[in-house]
Amino acid sequence: MRDILAAVTPGGGKSLLPVIAAARLVAAGLVERVCWVVPRDSLRLQAEEAFADPAWRAALPHALAVRAADNAPDPSRGLAGYITTYQAVAAAPDLHLAEFRRHRTLLVVDEVHHLPALAEVDPAAAAQVVAGAEDVASAWSRALLPLFECAAVRLLLSGTLERADGRGILWLPYRKGRKARTREVELDAPGWAIVGYSRKQALAERAVLPVTFGALDGEASWRDETGLELGPHRLAALYPDETTRPALFTALRTGFAEALLREAFVAIRDLRARRRAARGLAPAASARGLGKLLVVAPDQAAARRYLEILRSWIPAAQAGKVAQIATADMPGAHATLAGFRLRAEPSILVTVAMAYEGLDAPEVAVVAALTHIRSRPWLEQMVARATRVDPQGGRYEDQRAVVFHPDDPLFAEFRRRMETEQGTLAKRPKPARSQSALPLWLLDQLEPRPGIEPLSSNALAMRYDTLRPGPDLALHRPEIEEPQTELLEPPSVIERRLRARLGEMVGVQAVEDGAGRAGLKHGHAGRGLYHRYNAALKRVTGNKSRARMTMAELEAAIGWLERNRLAEHLHLLDDDPRYAWTAKQQGEWKPPIGRDPRRRKAPAVRIS
Repeated sequence: MRDILAAVTPGGGKSLLPVIAAARLVAAGLVERVCWVVPRDSLRLQAEEAFADPAWRAALPHALAVRAADNAPDPSRGLAGYITTYQAVAAAPDLHLAEFRRHRTLLVVDEVHHLPALAEVDPAAAAQVVAGAEDVASAWSRALLPLFECAAVRLLLSGTLERADGRGILWLPYRKGRKARTREVELDAPGWAIVGYSRKQALAERAVLPVTFGALDGEASWRDETGLELGPHRLAALYPDETTRPALFTALRTGFAEALLREAFVAIRDLRARRRAARGLAPAASARGLGKLLVVAPDQAAARRYLEILRSWIPAAQAGKVAQIATADMPGAHATLAGFRLRAEPSILVTVAMAYEGLDAPEVAVVAALTHIRSRPWLEQMVARATRVDPQGGRYEDQRAVVFHPDDPLFAEFRRRMETEQGTLAKRPKPARSQSALPLWLLDQLEPRPGIEPLSSNALAMRYDTLRPGPDLALHRPEIEEPQTELLEPPSVIERRLRARLGEMVGVQAVEDGAGRAGLKHGHAGRGLYHRYNAALKRVTGNKSRARMTMAELEAAIGWLERNRLAEHLHLLDDDPRYAWTAKQQGEWKPPIGRDPRRRKAPAVRIS
């Protein structure tokens, strides 16, 4: 069993699982190195801290250390492994693949839901790809796929098993969903070890905090692209309609936003005052564990405006230290994030998307959710910034996460799904609107029509509700099943294993040839030698991808790869414009003696 999926509720402590897995697997001699891939550079420091934590070093026990690496050679530098990012792997895939071939490696993929399934390995994924386009996330999947196939053990981590665009997640097993046009993660898939830790379980064990939502209703008025003034329209409604998103867009940029910010500011101010009094601290004293406020803005311009508003409520001598901003366009944003996590001040941080996912800051007690995004995975991660238990914040019973948000029907639908659904579905997208090449899910996340002009908004009433625990993950429980007299592998499991074996064999040849065994000087360029070899194998097998091969065809392809070198068949790609440029490169090397493909006829080989 080489595949482990940790479906752990956000804030449930999944960052400790790589440490536990590495300590056990290295001690058992099953792996030699660890490669931990994270979605953003700001999370690399947190991953290093997990391995360096003295409490966990003593509890496990272990003496492993990993380093945050760039794309320089020898990323581990004599340590037990390294931490890198999706972007770094995509920039130098062959470097990382070579490391996996040199050492038996535990591959840890953090927040794996960022990686969409690829049509090459998932037949159902082909229907979810927008024709003629590959987004950045798909490029990440394509770069990471060889590492998946060559890893000795794979540990996949995620706080949500859904993607905002409804597509499947790379490598995860799926089965047909109960609703039409859906698939769901097969949590009891043979060959997989599933670690499920739901919010319900985490609450029962006091691993996360209960959440109270402060829903603020309001009214908004705006001018549309024709110059017509509309409104005031209420934010709250039973169902979304044509005014929902324009009203939300307006509210986040006018008076309503200031009113919601004020509610969040007063909540964190009062919490910090109570905790200071309980500790006997002076009114202006700063200390760890008093509680912090995270403000999530809809865009960078709004974030800067929110910061000005917040600082106007703080004494001028303290404002710059207490309230700070971290956005992707600002120098020093990562340092600001680190300071927010590790120091008593700043106690208020304004951001757009940098801190919504993976930020390990247990002192965050209040979140001001001033964002227009309404996808479940995104909002779950944002809410989880406040649900971590603060060891310096006093008794568990005295801690609670508070999230202030606009009281619109789209947010209400997110809350309903969070309380009633597991969140493991992948959905086939609806047909894109005829007037736009963008997929429908992306259009829904974007701001309203560019012609809209926000005029005014105001807050009406606040209501508070506590989020219910939600459902447990329906995991496979072999201990309560009757023993099976005969162990049989279903065809889908065999096919999955054969596809993985085929991909690993391609990766082996790519690494060997890219390192100079076949003299290929262009091994580290273009789409990568691994992907050219995959394309050549597809030509050899009658233009059939691994995802479409039958079991017999997969076995035949494996047998063919055991007897042949793909380097001798790159000429089959000469008529493919995506690889045509490599013909000039091929003139710079000479193939091994007796293996000159240019002297042989080059028909597509049919394997049967």
